[in-house]
Amino acid sequence: MDDNKIISLFESRNQLAIGAVSEKYGDYCMKISMNILSNVSDSEENVNDTYMQVWNSIPPQRPESLTAYIARIARNLAINKMRRKSALKRGASEASISLSELDDCTPSGVSVENEAEVKMLSRHISDFLHTQKEDARKVFVRRYFYCDSIEDIAESFGFSISKVKSILMRTRNKLGTYLQKEGYSI
Repeated sequence: MDDNKIISLFESRNQLAIGAVSEKYGDYCMKISMNILSNVSDSEENVNDTYMQVWNSIPPQRPESLTAYIARIARNLAINKMRRKSALKRGASEASISLSELDDCTPSGVSVENEAEVKMLSRHISDFLHTQKEDARKVFVRRYFYCDSIEDIAESFGFSISKVKSILMRTRNKLGTYLQKEGYSI
């Protein structure tokens, strides 16, 4: 079923929308969740929470890209769940490792609670990524948005692990410089 039809089902509050999303995006949501949570049970729960959040947000939202919208919700819910669990026990999941890699090149003063600051930072990061070579951009997004492991990224692109690490390091360094020029203190 195409995304516009699925969105229309949500807007008409037709429960078939959940089944359509599950069929089309279930594996995708599970992959994102597993990359962050590294636990099947938690990931399954996260996927169900994602469906619920999509149900509760469409309407009033009408996403331009249902794929990106669902991915963002699944990712944000998984990160929040991971942070709650990490507060209870300090384990280093792939997601926490990948997010900590960004600490050196992102501003420390941006408050996640301040939606305007987060949107502006997101816009700057997006603008920056559009100036990068396609491989660097894709590797960066796979690592820091989808929280894929370096090994999975290397295998997917046919790169060595050291090449992926090098691309990520160079891109993070460039991002830090770019954000400083935009007025952020790193």
